[in-house]
Amino acid sequence: MIIGIDLGTTNSLAAVFRDGEAVMIPNRLGEYLTPSVVSIDDEGTVLVGKTAKEYAYLHPLRSASVFKRSMGTSKVYNLGNHKFSPEELSSLVLRSLKEDAEAFLGCEVDEAIVSVPAYFNDFQRKATKEAGELAGLKVSRIINEPTAAAIAHGIGSSPDQEKCLVFDLGGGTFDVSILEFYDNVMEVHAVAGDNFLGGEDFTQALAVDFLEKSAVAPETLDYKTMNDVLKAAETAKCSFAEKNEVTLSCTVDGSVVSRKYTLSEYEELCQPLLERLRKPIERSIRDAGVRIEDIDRIILVGGATRLPIVKNFVVKLFKRFPGALVDPDMAVAQGAALQCGMKERNEEIREVVLTDVCPFTLGTEVTVYNGLFDESGHYLPIIERNTVIPVSRRQTLYTVHDNQTRVDVKILQGESRIAGNNVLLGKISVPVPPAPKGQEAIELVYTYDVNSLLEVEVTVLSSGVKRKIIVQNEEHKISEEEAEERMKKLEYLKQNPRDEEATKLQLLRGERLYEEASGELRERIDRAMMDFERVLERQDRREIEKARETLAHFLDTIEYDIV
Repeated sequence: MIIGIDLGTTNSLAAVFRDGEAVMIPNRLGEYLTPSVVSIDDEGTVLVGKTAKEYAYLHPLRSASVFKRSMGTSKVYNLGNHKFSPEELSSLVLRSLKEDAEAFLGCEVDEAIVSVPAYFNDFQRKATKEAGELAGLKVSRIINEPTAAAIAHGIGSSPDQEKCLVFDLGGGTFDVSILEFYDNVMEVHAVAGDNFLGGEDFTQALAVDFLEKSAVAPETLDYKTMNDVLKAAETAKCSFAEKNEVTLSCTVDGSVVSRKYTLSEYEELCQPLLERLRKPIERSIRDAGVRIEDIDRIILVGGATRLPIVKNFVVKLFKRFPGALVDPDMAVAQGAALQCGMKERNEEIREVVLTDVCPFTLGTEVTVYNGLFDESGHYLPIIERNTVIPVSRRQTLYTVHDNQTRVDVKILQGESRIAGNNVLLGKISVPVPPAPKGQEAIELVYTYDVNSLLEVEVTVLSSGVKRKIIVQNEEHKISEEEAEERMKKLEYLKQNPRDEEATKLQLLRGERLYEEASGELRERIDRAMMDFERVLERQDRREIEKARETLAHFLDTIEYDIV
């Protein structure tokens, strides 16, 4: 049996596709939301969910929460005498969801589609898959949270073409995705986000201000008192959904400390956080190449979007009210369950083809001349973030030292201009003939497919020596033979766009017509050819196809004028 799981920072939940719809799965307490909290009691018993959350108020040093933010890192959580990685803690939450699902469904659950923030990198996605395996689940697919939410909201359920922006603010992460649906295809145009921004930060802001205005230094408080302050701040924050004024009250050092906050005061307090929300939105819109007015629907996802200040922020930014067809806490789990139905090709659900993009730029480390000397450690993007996949890009690089005998290529993922600040995915080395610097060249070809396979091929142009490596995202780990077979199917992508027959044809036509024309007509042909050349340099196949059609139409017209 397969279920959909939303493994959240603050709460996690599961759903199943049954009788033509996504059905939420209650936990052992009859509730849909299971707090992503793990505790170890004095007897060494593992507590998960609401019970663990209650235990954490009394024994914070034996409890852990918000560990999703540390997925894919080496962070260690000490719970009493026990040590856990973020993956192990997440697996305990997943196992709890699995057991609840089995009790509810009356059968074994051995497979799941698990959601992750769209902005999770390869290491974080691998860690999520490992957590599922530790919980006894085969994670057959990792689905981006905004995409799952869009499916739950019915994007793709009607034949009309539409663009939507998914604003996903959970307890610990923020994602924004721009998607378009057409002809049974849901295409992701751009993703952006902040893996360290969520509802927890809006609670923290209130707690910090409360302590500051109460003249209490946070470092003087023990864990239990600090937890009490955070709990009171969380309650006050949620009360803003119904009240314009709340009172935050807590016992500190034996004395009750209280302070009133108005909604406007709280909004001003959270301005830095709201500004952090704005940047990924602006980046995604810019990367998608759309205008705000081009977006047909805005979808709010995640419990933190219930906050009035967040809703007001969205309304002011987009100058319209967002849609609220599905409970923001449950949309992702429901979408994951619907994806389960699609995976099983259930006749009761309309199948939608999902296309995706690279959430992070893929590139390598290079040395550049800064005007005074050669400076190493710079990042050279090869496949830019938010490029629709599958995709292949090529880049020619030259040796930087006299008599250099080999070139070491670092395969990097990230956005920093400093190579060392990005994620190292792998390395590949090739021998080159000794020669003066700049005379030997290598060609890099990066090919990335929809199964998160990245193939990097390095060719020494003078000797023809080739080296190749396939970097796999662990969520879709397959054998070397399968990986090679899949990459063979993408050979057409690796061909230099200039070498394609359709492109050669138009370039040759343009050259011929330029020679046949004269005067102002020649200038027009020259401008059209230069425009097409610039598009070819960007190596975006879709853009090239459109530009080639435009050039062909222009040349057709010119040919009649010359005749």
